[in-house]
Amino acid sequence: MKLPSPRSASVASVIAGAAISASLAFPAFAANDPTPNPGDTAWLLTSSLLVLMMSIPGLALFYGGLVRAKNMLSILSQTFAIVALVGVIWTVYGYSLAFGDGGSLSNYIGGFNKLFLKGVTAASNAATFTPGHVIPEYAYFVFQMTFAMITPALIIGAFAERMKFSAVLLFVAFWVTVIYFPIAHWVWGVADPNALVDAATQLAAAGDEAAKAAAQAKIDEINAAVGWLAGKGALDFAGGTVVHINAGIAGLVGAIIVGKRIGYGKEALPPHSLTLSMVGASLLWVGWFGFNAGSNLEANGTTALAFVNTMVATAAAALSWMIVEWLVKGKPSMLGLITGAVAGLVAVTPASGYAGPVGAIVLGLAVSPICLFFVDFVKKMAGYDDALDVFGVHCIGGITGALATGILVSPDLGGVGITDYTNLETFAGTYDMMAQMKAQAIAVVATLLWSGIGSAILYKLVDVIVGLRPTPDQEREGLDITDHGERAYNY
Repeated sequence: MKLPSPRSASVASVIAGAAISASLAFPAFAANDPTPNPGDTAWLLTSSLLVLMMSIPGLALFYGGLVRAKNMLSILSQTFAIVALVGVIWTVYGYSLAFGDGGSLSNYIGGFNKLFLKGVTAASNAATFTPGHVIPEYAYFVFQMTFAMITPALIIGAFAERMKFSAVLLFVAFWVTVIYFPIAHWVWGVADPNALVDAATQLAAAGDEAAKAAAQAKIDEINAAVGWLAGKGALDFAGGTVVHINAGIAGLVGAIIVGKRIGYGKEALPPHSLTLSMVGASLLWVGWFGFNAGSNLEANGTTALAFVNTMVATAAAALSWMIVEWLVKGKPSMLGLITGAVAGLVAVTPASGYAGPVGAIVLGLAVSPICLFFVDFVKKMAGYDDALDVFGVHCIGGITGALATGILVSPDLGGVGITDYTNLETFAGTYDMMAQMKAQAIAVVATLLWSGIGSAILYKLVDVIVGLRPTPDQEREGLDITDHGERAYNY
């Protein structure tokens, strides 16, 4: 679920005051047994397919075209294997750690109550954003699985062409467990609005102080169990922090620890097929509608808003990168166009369900020059070899989008205002730019620190266990042959 959780205990009174209206508007509350809407279910399952397409073949082709031909197959293999590996891990324990009951540690991590999908059946449901509405838990489970799959796959672009296949898989297994699952829980581990409404209805109907105290205690218990960043009020509609900043900073740390490619800065290391990269970027753009619009968990107006914002922000970012590059370098490049499109997709991700379309266009126009500066200037000045610009596009674009979300959500700028499950869709939260920007900044810094420091430790651990890098001779020959014994192309 991707809902901001309550910012203070005062929201309990808001819930209580709205509970009677909510119970009238949503009769299902009385029975507390809502039924999944077939349209919502169909959309979420379709979105899961679209997000899977982002990884394979979208990201695989996008990254694969950008490396040299001798390493094309290694990128394809790493991406495909990561998708498979994380799918199994997510089923065995990842879903439980990200969205299970963590007991006393629920602010920071889920528990093991859903280990091996215990209790998850075709009849079990997960909450959506609208009180009285649910979706099948299996649909929610597989949708979130595709997010867990693509996030570590993004990282490999930073150290492309120079990390052993065995090291990549071991690192990913460690990384999703130690880094991704906790951060997903921090941001998206929120309360069930149906449970809150049920408790608030009991509070509103309580006839004596003991009953009121019991109902209030239940509300406090529900609110106290949310992820700590959600509790701060941080907004991340579809993964600016959880996915992009998280993967981007892990990629930078990996690029530095693994070291530069042989010949980096001394010889040309051009992409072997911008044609395939263009195909991959196009698949990413199409799949991203499932990524962003699917994150609403329902098929309604907010879904359409996220869809439109994804479309226009990406278009604006692609044009912005092209124009700036044209002015600076004298020619517009295909690589610049597709990189700009990806930057726009990254930046609009956290804002997609909160900003208005005009705000999304402004965000797209702004993010490309920022990312271009990091890709073309900061990387050269700092001297690190982020092969496919994972940090410059995903981390910087994610930071830009996460911070901009705090501004663009403002109703004065066309945003939706602060809305969450305590508002019951009719009680608009009060927008406070300074408070919201503080919450966004805390989420950004927390993600950078946890992922950056944690990833550094994990890279070192993997290096001790299996070694990170192939020998120089193996790297020169190419990872296709040395890791897999086959080539992407046989002429």
